Amino acid sequence: MDKHSLSTTSDADEPQPRNPFQRLYVAFESPGRRRALHAVIIAALIVMPWISSQYTTVILTNALLYVVLCLGLNIVVGYAGLLDLGYAAFFAVGAYTAGILTQQFGVNFWAAIPFALMAAALAGVIIGGPTLRLRSDYLAIVTLGFGEIVRFSARNLEITGGASGLSQIPEPSLFGWHIDSSIDFYYVFAVLAVLAYIASQRLFDSRLGRAWLYVRHDEDAAEAMGINRVTTKLAAYVIGAIFGAIGGIFFSVNLGAISPESFSFQQSVLILLAVVLGGMGKIPGVILGAFIVVLGPELLRDFGTLRLLIFAVLLLLIMLFRPSGIWPEKRS
Repeated sequence: MDKHSLSTTSDADEPQPRNPFQRLYVAFESPGRRRALHAVIIAALIVMPWISSQYTTVILTNALLYVVLCLGLNIVVGYAGLLDLGYAAFFAVGAYTAGILTQQFGVNFWAAIPFALMAAALAGVIIGGPTLRLRSDYLAIVTLGFGEIVRFSARNLEITGGASGLSQIPEPSLFGWHIDSSIDFYYVFAVLAVLAYIASQRLFDSRLGRAWLYVRHDEDAAEAMGINRVTTKLAAYVIGAIFGAIGGIFFSVNLGAISPESFSFQQSVLILLAVVLGGMGKIPGVILGAFIVVLGPELLRDFGTLRLLIFAVLLLLIMLFRPSGIWPEKRS
């Protein structure tokens, strides 16, 4: 057999995308196409508030908040393989710490941010240190309990405002720019979402990201290779907590009021749903899942009381036909 026939056979044997979804994913694998897609998305984010209604701007702001939260949970669930059912707890820690410092102690908003992040990181270490030695269902139960403990503590403590929560949280200002309108907060959350995307991608490509990958696939083999699985998982848990706290900090000043019911178990489930629906470990998929979870019920408002039922059926169909997520991680 000559060289030409060998080359032809080799090209024919290369796996080709089997469906439109795979062809779309492959189309954006090259750096040039990714940069072009990033430019289009940035341009759309910039012009969107000026071509849409105020209601649409508020909904998109909420979707961008979920992007930040979902990218944080993706570090825990998608990168490190830790099932966390209480992620809203870190969301609450960031919101309440910023709200208490600004509303009750008169601390400047920007000065309160480091304290809120440290509080979330400390909470991550306290709950993660002794429990991340557990695996699978046991870890899920512990994180679920942690989320409920934070919510009930916020409901019963006087400093958190009890069941009524905190109100009249002052709006921030930056170099004379008073952030108070819906468009202002839209751009703030757009910047946060872009920064969260960049940080997630850098973490994925880092040495720590490779350690998370090894631990996720086989903890025992990773430990035999010299990776401290507890420290590696704790790093994912703490970094994910910081992402959640950032979302909570700006969520509190956006609404101007927070209550324990804003951080219920349902919030943790919705964030986890977005990560699983989009594709665990795949950043574009997680972002897509966040937008679907937020925008889906809004697009079905014409169906009235049936909209949530219809949305649930659509999610079920997506899970049946795309069990690994809409944009799953590429497997070798």
